[in-house]
Amino acid sequence: MTSDPASQRTPRPTDSQDVQGLADGLARLLTVEELDTDLYRGPRNPGGKGRVFGGQVVGQALRSAAASVDPDRVAHSLHAYFMRAGSEDYPIIFRVERDFDGGSFSTRRVIAMQRGQPILNMAASFQRHEEGLSHADTMPDVPAPEGLKSEAELALEQKDTLPEAFFNMVTRPRPIELRPVGPWSPGNPPKLDPVRHIWFRVRGNLGDDPLLHQAALAYASDMALLGTSMQPHGVSWVSPGLQSASLDHAVWFHGRVRMDEWLLYTTDSPWAGGGRGFNRGRLFTRDGRLVASTAQEGLIRIRKK
Repeated sequence: MTSDPASQRTPRPTDSQDVQGLADGLARLLTVEELDTDLYRGPRNPGGKGRVFGGQVVGQALRSAAASVDPDRVAHSLHAYFMRAGSEDYPIIFRVERDFDGGSFSTRRVIAMQRGQPILNMAASFQRHEEGLSHADTMPDVPAPEGLKSEAELALEQKDTLPEAFFNMVTRPRPIELRPVGPWSPGNPPKLDPVRHIWFRVRGNLGDDPLLHQAALAYASDMALLGTSMQPHGVSWVSPGLQSASLDHAVWFHGRVRMDEWLLYTTDSPWAGGGRGFNRGRLFTRDGRLVASTAQEGLIRIRKK
């Protein structure tokens, strides 16, 4: 007899649990320590095992770059290349190079290192606010997040089809809540068009620091992008033989954003080949403002036995 998944609730955040603690933990994770001029240390993720999540490295690198820029200049873009997998066993050291400071823009390069080896290179550009010509894409017409199930709830319903490690990762308490629009079935992935939509937000209140919200957006934007290029092929993160990793990641910030409010992340993949998949993303607020765009190429290689 199969028991009701709802009766086997894996401990995870609810309104009555320490949701604010998760938001505070994310804020601490994305806060870097100044060691010397243009030299910073990013903290380890408490309880983290194995490889460092790429979004964490990008978010910490952005905070490091911003620390060397006048506060009236806000990040408008970043471009990062992942070179080596980071380890959760060590903190990450960030070295900032001040490449350019002009009348309106400032450009910085950041090298993220562990154990003396670079794991990520990033270039970021910052701009003083100004008015200009304006237009933007329209937000897709999709169901609101309140009527959708979270990844954790969907995983509970599909527990028998998911590897234990993946199930535990998706259902553990996490600072970012994700609610997919449309099919979510990593254990038995159907072949779908390379387009997806997902709502996400930080659980709890993240405060009012705009840079922290930008860093949190950079962190979360690495969560639901690369998998888009897998959809036409009926494979997922847990498919046997799949090897996947982010190769590069870019974010363009179009406007102020609050990551503790719902954002719609709509992604598409116009191309895959040569063991790589290319993906694009757009982030919209509930009222339809386009606040960021992303792009990423990643490794999607099927290992032959």
